[in-house]
Amino acid sequence: MNVNGLVNMIMRQVMRRGINAGMDYASRRGKQPDEMDQQQAQSAKQTAKRAKQMAKMARRMGKFR
Repeated sequence: MNVNGLVNMIMRQVMRRGINAGMDYASRRGKQPDEMDQQQAQSAKQTAKRAKQMAKMARRMGKFR
């Protein structure tokens, strides 16, 4: 693997982690899970999961343009 491919792979991993962390934070509205009651925490987790699925689907659709 050449250096350019290696850099691209590392950047994709970093961006994916950052985007997922941002989605988690936004779905919790800035609160920590231990600050919310159980139902709110579960709802936030489901919202983050749906957002990640939609982002993944959008990336796939972008490949076929």
